[in-house]
Amino acid sequence: MTSILTGDIINSRTHDAKDWLTHLKAELNLYGQSPKQWEIYRGDSFQVEINPKHALKAAILIKASLKQFKSIDVRIAIGLGEKTYDANTITESNGSAFINSGECFEQLKKTNLAIKSDDTTFDTSINIMLELALLTMNTWTPTTAALVKLALTHPEANQKDLAAETQSTQGNISQGLKRAGYDEILKMIQFYSKHVNV
Repeated sequence: MTSILTGDIINSRTHDAKDWLTHLKAELNLYGQSPKQWEIYRGDSFQVEINPKHALKAAILIKASLKQFKSIDVRIAIGLGEKTYDANTITESNGSAFINSGECFEQLKKTNLAIKSDDTTFDTSINIMLELALLTMNTWTPTTAALVKLALTHPEANQKDLAAETQSTQGNISQGLKRAGYDEILKMIQFYSKHVNV
């Protein structure tokens, strides 16, 4: 069982590619080497293989990373399933995880983050949660996105630590995380990790 994230950058041409590309590559590098575990193709599309337990958190981290650039966002489809053919490059590998990811990506019309597995009951509940979460996540400002990324990558840090890290006040951090829907997003990630069938 594995998970494949297929994504592309929304409004990629509004910024110099090297700006957001550095951030995207830094995120993808956390999950392995290119082109075996991840690959960027057609300039602004990417595919990455991630342990299914961490797939949703990874997708949200990629979103937070890219939304630090004004007007840029990302569309991501998470496909859960098997990898039956392991090629030297991820874009040539195959299996139900790849098929689910590709089909899910094709269906991303009204939303920009969704999950497809072989368990339709799980997919229905998690995708409703995602749609609700996106009402907040899609409105993150670059500052909010940077704060979410910092908080997600330092789960052991409290608001005081985050304030010191960002040279801000604890009050500002508290307000920022509240605006970002951070606690609710964490609960959704925990629900996903607990219920994903691996």
